[in-house]
Amino acid sequence: MIGMVSGVCLMAGTGEAIVDCGGVGYLLQCGSRTLANMAEGEPIRLHVETHVREQSITLYGFHSEEERAWFVRLQSVQGVGPKAALAILDILSPGEVLSAASLEDKTAFARASGVGPKLATRIATELSGKAPPVGRGFQPAFTAPSSDITSEASRNEGLSDMRLRNDAVSALVNLGIGQSEALKAVAQAYQTFADDPDLDLLIKTALKELSK
Repeated sequence: MIGMVSGVCLMAGTGEAIVDCGGVGYLLQCGSRTLANMAEGEPIRLHVETHVREQSITLYGFHSEEERAWFVRLQSVQGVGPKAALAILDILSPGEVLSAASLEDKTAFARASGVGPKLATRIATELSGKAPPVGRGFQPAFTAPSSDITSEASRNEGLSDMRLRNDAVSALVNLGIGQSEALKAVAQAYQTFADDPDLDLLIKTALKELSK
């Protein structure tokens, strides 16, 4: 089972890329967010989810372990396959997926290509109140491993908001607030900011949401 590839991007096209790892070119299916940060001839490290079928083995590549974990979590919902999961992650960062699920925002999921209203409603309902997925050997607020071949911006893209949300939810839970209520309050609070707030302000705003 392949969990990660590190090498040089040989090709990056529509929906897929080839990464040269020691002379072997691995074909990976990737979403547009991942492909947008890949350039031919440049070093790349991707977290991989391997799907084994009777007639094929398909590799799905992601810039962060968190994205890979959400890719798997989304497919736990009946009717969501790899294509739909990638489409959702194309328009929503991991933090935004958590927020949409916490608020049962079916409209956010319905914006993804190939996700109709009924499926969007099912996704929002089934994921509501659930903590974010834990990746391979990481805590919920995990980050991609540090490496000379990936830039700091690439490693942290889409993760800062997730760290804030996770820390804020943990703080509320430690105060005795239920996880589902904490997730919803933090999601509502986060929507009131134009940019990422600091942790203390996010917690205070979430507490105000709970008092309404």
